[in-house]
Amino acid sequence: MKKDNLQTTQTKKKGKEDFVFDLVIYLLAAAFCIFCLYPFAIILGSSFETETNFALHGFPVIPKDFTTKAYKMVLGDSQIFKAYGVTIFTTVAGTLLSMFLTITMAYPLSLKKVKYRNIITFFVYFTMLFGGGLVPTYLLISKTLNMKNNLIVLILPVAFIAWNMFLMRNFFAGLPGELAESAYIDGANDLQILVKIILPVSVPGIATISLFYALNYWNQWFNAMLYIEKQDLVPLQYLLMRMLRTVDAMKEMARSTGIAVGDIPQNSLRMATTVVAIGPVVFLYPFAQKYFTSGLTVGAIKG
Repeated sequence: MKKDNLQTTQTKKKGKEDFVFDLVIYLLAAAFCIFCLYPFAIILGSSFETETNFALHGFPVIPKDFTTKAYKMVLGDSQIFKAYGVTIFTTVAGTLLSMFLTITMAYPLSLKKVKYRNIITFFVYFTMLFGGGLVPTYLLISKTLNMKNNLIVLILPVAFIAWNMFLMRNFFAGLPGELAESAYIDGANDLQILVKIILPVSVPGIATISLFYALNYWNQWFNAMLYIEKQDLVPLQYLLMRMLRTVDAMKEMARSTGIAVGDIPQNSLRMATTVVAIGPVVFLYPFAQKYFTSGLTVGAIKG
């Protein structure tokens, strides 16, 4: 009887300790989430603030004088939705092309049986250390390849990133070799093994590298500044940058001429353009995050 009472007391004590431990962990996680979300709250709140209050109160989480003037300037531009379409197209098409190029190079380089894989790997690594420079690249793309004022120029020059290829190669190399060996015994070739065996268990790595490529395409503006002159082909980031430069020029002109500058939403426009630019990425990220923590290769080999 005493033994049973002792076990019951220990069980209650252990349950209480586990509850306290879980509570502390949840509180720390909640505090960390609030700490991470606070800058986004500042950006969102400041985008609805008046320019006058920025000088008086700084960047607020809750605007003192609510206004949508900055969003009217951003969304009122006739080019904004075309720019969104260009960015979405280049992001989707570019990510698919980039992943095709990355996977088709990373998988062979992860196989030890490929004869010249070390030499090819060196050439790929060499591009990470040395580049041709801006002027030769500009002449190649604009003159030799004649890709100016074409959506291809927003995709092809950045379609392959050596660092992402190495990450994908290391992911493939870390997969159990028995997966491919068993398929070889059954008569499968390398393409069948890649498509039917390797890719299904590589979803976390593919999702991660795809996100890297997608963010790179989504935030692209430099190539548009160099090679795009047609307004219908301008991507979102470059359009927003031009809009901010125009407002900055208006602000500077107003100061130099002595005109009141309080009605020009310089700071709130910066915050509004940030919200407009990162909005789709923030909404899509939770759907891709589940692949980052899932261990799909665990248990792939039985016995």
